[in-house]
This record gives sequence, structure tokens and C-alpha cells, in this order.
Amino acid sequence: MSHARSSPARPVRVPHSAAFLRLLHRAYFHGSGIGHYFMRRVCPAGIGLAVVLMLGGVLGVGQPRHSVYALFSLAFGMGLLALPLAWLRRASLTVSRELPRHGTVGTPLRYTLHVTHTGRHRLRHAWLLETTPDARPSLMEFSSQREPGEDERNAFDRTFIYYRWQWLMSRKRLFAGGAAALPLDLVAGGQAKVGVELTPRRRGVIRLNDLRVLLPDPFCLLQRCRKVPAPAATLTVLPRRYPLPPIELPGNARFEIGGDVTGNSIGNSGEFVGLRDYRPGDPLRQIHWKSWARTGRPIVKELEDTYYPRYGLVLDTFPEAGPGPLFEDGISVAASFAAAITTGESLLDLMFIKDQAHVVTAGRGLAKAEKLLEVLAAVEPEPVPGFETLARLVLRHGDELTSCLVIFAGWDETRAAFLRQLARGGITCAAIIIGHGPPPAAIPGHWLECGYLARDLRRLPRRLSLPV
Repeated sequence: MSHARSSPARPVRVPHSAAFLRLLHRAYFHGSGIGHYFMRRVCPAGIGLAVVLMLGGVLGVGQPRHSVYALFSLAFGMGLLALPLAWLRRASLTVSRELPRHGTVGTPLRYTLHVTHTGRHRLRHAWLLETTPDARPSLMEFSSQREPGEDERNAFDRTFIYYRWQWLMSRKRLFAGGAAALPLDLVAGGQAKVGVELTPRRRGVIRLNDLRVLLPDPFCLLQRCRKVPAPAATLTVLPRRYPLPPIELPGNARFEIGGDVTGNSIGNSGEFVGLRDYRPGDPLRQIHWKSWARTGRPIVKELEDTYYPRYGLVLDTFPEAGPGPLFEDGISVAASFAAAITTGESLLDLMFIKDQAHVVTAGRGLAKAEKLLEVLAAVEPEPVPGFETLARLVLRHGDELTSCLVIFAGWDETRAAFLRQLARGGITCAAIIIGHGPPPAAIPGHWLECGYLARDLRRLPRRLSLPV
């Protein structure tokens, strides 16, 4: 007699009352604050010394002549001596930061600190540390956001959800690193330049306003941590970008990433063909001053029109699951194409909805790619989908566009209807869809798996296909 194999039961989601969530949040919030305080003031050797003290205290009870007791006494004496030596250390510094214009998510960034020692005594063996802003989540974030895969954890973890707290802390931490490369060794009134390296972990604007000086004791067990007077500075972090293969965008004009442009979309002034009288509205830069001086009336240069393709980059700011990796991957893909398309031979209109319709143009004779990347660094998801508003925005500029590249954060019937609406309006467009897992059947575009963008972008075909 055969028996069908039963599928494993899915873990049951543990309900949490509001009072229990408040209790957990309060415990984790204060516990993380206390742990952060001590971790900045206890050196790695000090942690090892604390372990020796605990083991010696347990194993040496009732054995005053044992060697463990002697080890405990030595460790206790070193710790007792290190505490006042660290507390008595002083540093009087003024510091200014010399930051680059931009950083990029996931790319180490180096900048310089200009340090002046204003104390009366020589400063030795001191370290500067750039501290990240407080990453502890609020009660609302802790209650409403769930760690991916949380339902697959064991019952204890699903009850006390400490892994959710760690996940939220990791997501909110703006950068990693921030320690100075070399220690300070300055005489009274001395100056120095110190290099700092940090790696941005999130796009947007990082405000640097908590620079610390670490002053360890001679044993490097404990250290004093004091805030250094330094003007606050901000750093714009651009989205992560990925290399793209040679790609041809659709439309009457053809643009090949990494190649040349041919087409007939947007007019611009080209070669000189002659002179004519001034007409109201002519730009001043086209005035021919020598002819004006000779004839006594304003004369302008007439230029032959040359044409360049103009593309639309349409960004879906209505992700299926709200803020998360799907939306961030969509931003990264948009940034990758924006950096590649905005060459000197084309124009690019970035279109998206954030509270209202936005169009930002870059390319030949206008803003550079950095402008689009700065805009993408600040884009946040919209809580309520507005594909009708986005469609009206694209169709309003349709006559000026060679074609559109639409980047979707997820896929459903609403997005399919949006593509069909653009097609009915005569917009030539290609779609890139970002989602979890393998692609669904018969999608009208190119599928990129969330978390594997670099792999899937390398596999894009040379000619992007149009939606069916």
C-alpha cells in the first residue's frame, strides 16, 4: 500500500500584540545603544581581557594558589590600571573635511581630513573615526516591516524577531568603515592631513556630523571616545551602476551604447551656412559682431540644423512590495542606462512620478549624466500607483521622443495595460522588468532577476525587443 508523501508544513506566522512589540522595541533600542557605547570604548584586546576575567573568576573560585587565580589577578590589575589611564587622556583638535562631489553605493570612497592640534602637549597614538548616523529603527518601522524569509525561521526567532531588528539596522546603516588610515602624532600647534575610507551602503544624502577621536590607554585595552569639533558636511551617494553590453535602442534613430548615433529626432545648431538680419528670439551667442559693426544693424549667423535622437527613460516608482530590493534594483538599472545613454550625441528625458510628474533632461548641450544620477539618488517610491498619470506624462512628450525605455519594478496586469496605452499612443518603447525568481510566461520585455542584475544585464540582446 503506497502512501503519498506529505509536503512539509509551512511555519505559522506568530502574531504580536502592540504591547509586546513596544516592549521588544524598547529592549532592543536601549540594548543596541548600550552596546554601541561600549564597543567604541573597549578595544579588541580589552574584550579578550574581559573574557579572561570571566573565565578566571569562575575557574579560580576556592583555589587561591592556583595559576588561574594568578592570571585573574594579573588581568584585573591591568584593567584597573587601564581605566584611569584612558580617562585621563585629552585631545584638543579642530578638523575640516575635504569631500569628493559624489560617492557611489558599494564603491569605497576616500577623502581627507585636515587636522589641527590646538592643545599644549604632544598628541600621540590617537585615531579619528567617522561615525554613522543612528541606524536604530523606529517603533513604526519595527512593527510594519518584515525581514525577507522571516516566516521560515524557527518559532523562537519568529516570536522575539531579533533578526528583524538586525535586518532593519543593516538596511538603515548609511556606510561602513570611516576609520582613519593612520594614527595621529602631532606636536602642539601641529597640522596634518589624514585619509579616511568609507563605503556607502545606501543612495541619497549622507550627513557627516559625528567625528570622534579615539584615545587608547598604553595597553590598548580601553579608549576614550570624544567628539571632535568639525563643520558638518554632506555627501551625495549615487545609485549603484552596472556595465552594459552594446545595445541598440528601438526607434527611427538608432543609438548604440558605446558606439555612434544616427538619427533625426532633435534639432540643434550645426555648421555655419551664412548671415542674415536679426529676428526677435535669436540667441545672442549667434550675433556676428563684425557684420553689425560694419552695417550698423544686428546681423546673426545662420546655422545648419543637425539632428540628434531623444530618448525617454521611464521609471516605475510604484513597486509591488513597497520600499525594498526590487525598487532599489530598478533605480540601479535606470542609473546604468542613464550613465550610458547621456553621451554628447543624444538627449535623454528621465520621467517618473514623485508627488507629481517629473521630467529631467540631460545630454547634448544640456545637463550631464551626473544630473540624472543625482535625481535618481533622491527618488523614493510612491505609496499609491499612478500609471495613468505616468502614461499622460509620456504621451505628452511623445512627439519629441525617438523611443522610450521603460523600467518596471515588478510585473502585473496594470503594468501590461500601461505598455499597451503607450503603444496605442504611437510611442515606440522597450521594457525591462525586474522581479523575483524566473520570468513568468510571455512577458513583453526583458526580465532581470532581483539580486542578479550584473549577470542578467550582460545577457541582454544587442537589439532590445518591443512589447508584443
